[in-house]
Amino acid sequence: MNIEQIMQELVDRKVLNSIAIPAKALSGGTVSKLYLLERTDGNPYVVKMNEPRVVKSESVFLKHYQSSNLLPKLIFLESSNTYLVYSFITGSTDYPDGNKREILQTLIHGLINDYKQVSTKQGWGWADQPSKSWRDFLEEERSEKSKMIGIHLGDEDHKLIYHLVQSMEEEREAFLLHGDCGVHNFIFEGGRLQGVIDPTPVIGDPLYDVIYAFCSSPDELTIETFHSILDQIRFKRETSVTTIYEKVLIGLYLRIGTAIKHHPSDLDSYLVSWQYWREIVLQCRNKGGLES
Repeated sequence: MNIEQIMQELVDRKVLNSIAIPAKALSGGTVSKLYLLERTDGNPYVVKMNEPRVVKSESVFLKHYQSSNLLPKLIFLESSNTYLVYSFITGSTDYPDGNKREILQTLIHGLINDYKQVSTKQGWGWADQPSKSWRDFLEEERSEKSKMIGIHLGDEDHKLIYHLVQSMEEEREAFLLHGDCGVHNFIFEGGRLQGVIDPTPVIGDPLYDVIYAFCSSPDELTIETFHSILDQIRFKRETSVTTIYEKVLIGLYLRIGTAIKHHPSDLDSYLVSWQYWREIVLQCRNKGGLES
């Protein structure tokens, strides 16, 4: 189905009043096709096409959190899940350096602290391709990223992350997460976070999204920045701050793999942060934990 056919269907279903204004192609992911529909009433919509399982998964997330002011509003889901329509959030994806703490605090209070618990009967991890457990999901992610990272980290570094994943306690409660909650999917206006787009939903630990967002840009990856948001997170079930730091190190490892593939210019900065957080984790494990 092409965009002209989709627009006609939306008119027939009275989602649109007119097709007088041509659709404008937007830059999307490697698979998604996105179009902006600038409606005559001044409220633009986005049409997003992808594989049915991906479209359905995203629609479930948007429905689940339809009250969030940071997420686009789901307007229409095609019956065979070939495309969905959602409201357009104005702004830019250009990341404003120097404002990381405020951005993450807005994210936590505007979205993550409202995450809802869900059943794990279908599994953990990617909602459209679940794993048997949260640990299995993390191990699959670790294994994939380790191939990308290769010699950029030493054997001891790879072994450390493998050990941390294998020794991680299984989660007992699962929540529906954004799953790709990084600055590349944030909309900014005037240096402030205005919206979060393009979920690839994950069933798991809310700290995963917090750490993902924290590590998604190479700036301000310090323990001070992390603690400026940690105390505001509603989901802190860990009894040991060491466990949380270990999750940060796992998240940073996964991000290094992503950076090598998509943002190689950020690699040097991430490797510096890797040494910084690795030392924190090793000190915690040797001393039995640091004060938070």
